[in-house]
Amino acid sequence: MSAAGRAGLVLAMTLTVVCAACTHPPSPSSGRSSSPPGSAAPATVAHPPAQYESAPCPELPQPVPELQDAHCAVLVVPENRSKPGGRTLRLAVAIIPSETQPAAADPIVFITGGPGEDAILDPPIAEGAGLNHNRDLILLSQRGNRSSQPVLTCPEIDEFFARRVSLRYDAATTGDEYVQAVKTCHDRLAGGADLSAFNSTESAYDLIDLRNALHVNQWNVFSHSYGTDLALIYSRLDAAAIRSLALDGMTPPSIASPGWTWSSAREAFDNMMSACTVQPACQAHYPNLADTFVRLVNELEANPVTATVKAEGAGDTNVVLDGGALLNWMVPLGTHFPAEVPAAIDELAHGNPARIAQRWASAWVNPGKVGLMGWGLTLSIWCSEWVPFESEDDQLRAAREVFAALPDSVRAQAPQLPFLRQACAAWNVPKASDWVRGVSAGDFPALVLSGSYDGQTAPQSGQYVAQRLSHATSVTVPGAAHGIYADRCGAAVIASFFVTPQQPDTSCVNSTQPPPYAIGPPPP
Repeated sequence: MSAAGRAGLVLAMTLTVVCAACTHPPSPSSGRSSSPPGSAAPATVAHPPAQYESAPCPELPQPVPELQDAHCAVLVVPENRSKPGGRTLRLAVAIIPSETQPAAADPIVFITGGPGEDAILDPPIAEGAGLNHNRDLILLSQRGNRSSQPVLTCPEIDEFFARRVSLRYDAATTGDEYVQAVKTCHDRLAGGADLSAFNSTESAYDLIDLRNALHVNQWNVFSHSYGTDLALIYSRLDAAAIRSLALDGMTPPSIASPGWTWSSAREAFDNMMSACTVQPACQAHYPNLADTFVRLVNELEANPVTATVKAEGAGDTNVVLDGGALLNWMVPLGTHFPAEVPAAIDELAHGNPARIAQRWASAWVNPGKVGLMGWGLTLSIWCSEWVPFESEDDQLRAAREVFAALPDSVRAQAPQLPFLRQACAAWNVPKASDWVRGVSAGDFPALVLSGSYDGQTAPQSGQYVAQRLSHATSVTVPGAAHGIYADRCGAAVIASFFVTPQQPDTSCVNSTQPPPYAIGPPPP
């Protein structure tokens, strides 16, 4: 029976299934993974069996065309598998049927990133390379995310981020305001949820429960960004069920930390700057681009500039650009508009901050985005699985090693994760088991995808993981940013991998060049 047929069966009734792996998790010393000495998989106890119930598809803030024909359900799982008799969670599931029928017996399950993003809001189906061509695509809204119950969204944090564009990015007062927003959300959520149970290990067992509920013996796992972190942890508990594993934008659980973000930022920065030197027009118009950027970070940190731009849904917005804001524009935002980077830097150097200010505002100031991100899950994972495994000195050392020329105040805040250490003190969840930081070493076919312009999860992280998986194909797509499945070549490689995991067609990578940089008009 196809996965779609199975889904139809389970949607016709409520199924009760037992997740045998949840009571006796596989040992991390089974030969498929490596863990810190003395660590073991977190203990679980017997708990009521998971339930899979037919349900309407979640109400979404905007239509998702791919969900029109989806089969939707709810997976009911324990909140905390180490505490019997506790609360349960209702996780939303959407199964997008295969375009061709009957579907292959091994569906694809998508694990998205953040942590805190909702897979059901944004299915990874790229034009011309649909992952559901001959396999059902399973979307699970991870615990705490918008489509599941309870919802651990934090409008307080979303609203702070919208205000932050008008503040100095790395000022202590800005950090204080962020921590207050985090504390307010924590205090509101803590009465109705065990925040320590919203973690990668529990989410991995949720995946096992889902697979058993669907009566799937083997499936293909496609993961993106933080989803790769969760996928590698899951692979250490349920390796025999993985036909193939695709990892897009690596976040290795064994090394993920605030300090880790610095090396990713530097690698993408070097790749983007080097691309300008080999494009004659870019080199002619924007010589010494890297030096110009570093100079601007230093100058703006000492003397920020303010620009007024129109933000979607918010009208005129004052945007303050200091050194920290400029660096973080380059890391997650500038790389998503790679053709603009040199011209935008040059405009700023000649006194015109409008383009960068507009992009910065568009990333953070949008009332329609309030309440979409599951910040409760985000912070519970960062504060238990990342921050405690690195000291503040380690974080600062990582910054000095890769960006010695930046001001101390910029280096004090890790790219993407400013003031996280202080926020974690307010979030107040315990440190995760050392087992979470183990290295996955499964023998299933794996595809490790990176983009040369990805300042969030740079190619070096992909290479680190690929070296530890015995049957891995590692691919870096030139000029691609975060989210390889959105790149035409990357999407084609992924689709090929799920057809022939041992020999994916990666030929497009060799013929792909970074997109030519746009040459803007000369400054006035």
